[in-house]
Amino acid sequence: MRTALDSETIQRRRWAILGVLTVSLLVVVLDNTILNVALKTIADPDKGLGATQSQLEWSINSYTLVFAGLLFTFGVLGDRLGRKKVLIGGMAVFAVASLASAYAQSPDQLIYARALMGLGGAAVMPQTLSIITNVFEPHERPRAIGIWAGAVGMGVAIGPLTGGLLLAHFWWGSVFLINVPVIVVGVALMAVLVPESRNPSPGRLDPLGVVLSVIGLVVLSYGIIQGGEKGAWLEPAVLGPILAGAAVLALFVWHEARTPSPAFDVALFKDPRMSAAVASIALCFFAAAGVFFFANFYMQSVRGLSPLESGAMVLPFAVAQLLFSTRSAAMVRRFGAKAVCTSGLLLVAAALVGYHFVGTDTPLWILAAVFFFQGAGMANVMPPATESVMSALPREKAGAGSAINNVARQVAVAMGVAVLGSVVASVYRGDLGDDLAALPAGARDAAGESIAGAHGVGGQTLVDHADAAFVHAMHTASAAAAVIAFLGALVVLKWMPGRQAAPPAEASRRTSEQETAGV
Repeated sequence: MRTALDSETIQRRRWAILGVLTVSLLVVVLDNTILNVALKTIADPDKGLGATQSQLEWSINSYTLVFAGLLFTFGVLGDRLGRKKVLIGGMAVFAVASLASAYAQSPDQLIYARALMGLGGAAVMPQTLSIITNVFEPHERPRAIGIWAGAVGMGVAIGPLTGGLLLAHFWWGSVFLINVPVIVVGVALMAVLVPESRNPSPGRLDPLGVVLSVIGLVVLSYGIIQGGEKGAWLEPAVLGPILAGAAVLALFVWHEARTPSPAFDVALFKDPRMSAAVASIALCFFAAAGVFFFANFYMQSVRGLSPLESGAMVLPFAVAQLLFSTRSAAMVRRFGAKAVCTSGLLLVAAALVGYHFVGTDTPLWILAAVFFFQGAGMANVMPPATESVMSALPREKAGAGSAINNVARQVAVAMGVAVLGSVVASVYRGDLGDDLAALPAGARDAAGESIAGAHGVGGQTLVDHADAAFVHAMHTASAAAAVIAFLGALVVLKWMPGRQAAPPAEASRRTSEQETAGV
């Protein structure tokens, strides 16, 4: 397959290929955040489906469980069956599931359609990165991965804005329906532009390894989600799945280390390019995603912004992603991946500390500045860490490497939202204890469950106290997240390989490139 990938035609259209892959990735990532804006409307019995809180949670969780559970499987299948084939198949499934979600007639139908979307997304995500790894030569790959990572960050940021715009003019189903025409155009372009690639020597199948990875990731993710919902991590219903999932994943590692034809060579984690980079991605997204999640509640409930206004507030994050992700490769060439990743994580930690300057009546430009610096920090972590992971693997196994990268990010996001969400809920209820005790049982449950519930119960005194309690909870959680990001910086500083001297030919080429670029 390398003959086709090295052809002059593929090299001429490599940036067009990257553009198509980026759009397909953007659709999948954007969908994860666009739904959050629509939840309130979907819960409305007149404008939406009249979904309960539990049904709303499962409309998110069904996607997360299937997506996280199958990422590794589809990465391996892409290497074996053909990455283009699996990518187009995943996009088609995602389009059909988006259509089913848009026209769901009940909350249960929406939950099942969202699970199908998770399956499609799991097929798409690993293929985009593995195709990039095979299309671009090593000297251009960091820049291409920087653009790919920027698309991930932009999808997270522009999802709420896109959702707000759609809900302002159309019905709730439009947040899913918008995916369909984009995917149709994307698939047509993929069929023409994207080359097929696969592992030329895949070896024997490892069905036991694949099954163990699916069971372990699904059960672990379920336990994490349950912990976030219940806010009590030591309950059997929470601790049991987490321990069971971890045990199955440990069995997966044990099996992979001993089978002659593993789905993934776990010995690669002995390479610090792989292990330190995966750890940095996980710790960064654990810290940042949880804080980013409850910042939406702060904007809409405490500050009273509309979905569209709160979406616009996140634009500085997207701008920072666009500016810095595409420049990360140049930064790595000049300073090395270790220095860039460490600086990025320290900047993320500083941005998370910045949430302490955000109060109930703080000028909103301060929050916008925090978002910008958070986006800039993450834009200097994701691209070099991802390139470090992919460079530790042979090209023929790029799908499995891409899957490991995305599994670490997805599980970390779920864990961050669940753990930091539990911190927010615990501090919020603790600060509001006296006010809750004075309320009737039904109102007490609603006000204690969420800041939106407290606003719904009414009474200006309760609203003011609830706002203050939520802000204090946000400060506590962001401090914990800042510590996690700082630990990530220490991991990178300790274990990620430092900058290596380039061979003379490579150094000469880089000097020529810099002179041409005017550096």
